[in-house]
Amino acid sequence: MSEVVEPRSGRELIAATKPYQKENRLRSWLHVFETFGVIIACAVALFFVESLWVRIPLAIFQGLVIVRAFILYHDFMHLAILRGSHVAKWIMHTYGVLVLTPPNVWRQTHNYHHAHTAKIVGSHVGSYLMVTTDIWEKMSESERLMYRVIRHPLTILFGYFTLFLYGMCLSSFMRNPRKNWDSAVAIVVNFALVALLWWGFGFWTMFFVLFLPLFVATASGGYLFYAQHNFPEMHVQPRESWEYTRAALESSSYMETGRLLGWLTGNIGYHHVHHLNPGIPFYRLPEAMAAIPELQSPRKTTLWPEDIAACFEQKLWDAEAERMVGYPD
Repeated sequence: MSEVVEPRSGRELIAATKPYQKENRLRSWLHVFETFGVIIACAVALFFVESLWVRIPLAIFQGLVIVRAFILYHDFMHLAILRGSHVAKWIMHTYGVLVLTPPNVWRQTHNYHHAHTAKIVGSHVGSYLMVTTDIWEKMSESERLMYRVIRHPLTILFGYFTLFLYGMCLSSFMRNPRKNWDSAVAIVVNFALVALLWWGFGFWTMFFVLFLPLFVATASGGYLFYAQHNFPEMHVQPRESWEYTRAALESSSYMETGRLLGWLTGNIGYHHVHHLNPGIPFYRLPEAMAAIPELQSPRKTTLWPEDIAACFEQKLWDAEAERMVGYPD
């Protein structure tokens, strides 16, 4: 009889992912040139083309390519690609300011998120607030209202204003102006570009070249992040017994996408692999999953409407039942 091999966890499992951290520098740069080249080409086309039949779908596509660019920025901030490159730093930090994810606050909140994801208490920094059914019972009506607002689909749909302009930029600058000075820069640059395009070339040029692509990008990115950590099969751990690899595998979803959506989302659907080892370049995440057996039975979601609806139904963690539930009626 063949020997039963116990699944690896902890440091042993993380060690198994280390070989996939190795970056192909040329490949990383090709992804940068390809992605930002498409963004620039779309922006030029949106500027000159006047047909709504072209502008609307092209602006939506532009927004989704901006999501892909965000994954490059995200990987650079994780030191997974182009580490130590001053040119890449200027490109990525400029991008972060333009899309209202300034480097300072992003680094603070996202690193915290990776170190505390799916803890019953403390996981809200850099993520959507989540409480247990017991905590919900003790919350005031105003606290419950704010919780509902934070997790409402409209908050994500209008993420340009709620999650990014206010959440990532304005609130972070007000909290610590000296440390988060680039949040103020992001706000000023964003409003300056709106004013320049609107006053110089008209409202519709501003709308299609700048606003609609960013609106699509922030709404799409906001939902992707939500679904990666709020899905029917997720597991939440008490703070005192929280374990990193379990959080990665049981509290981060694998989002199944086709080839086009996989390209547009920069393989972020392999989120359980990314959370296990954020140093793996996005283009090597499928390779790591295919090679490591422990990563091949993930908790899944998709972008089909029924799965999107199911993710939005997850509101509170029921510690006794060990599952996410909706609000009490």
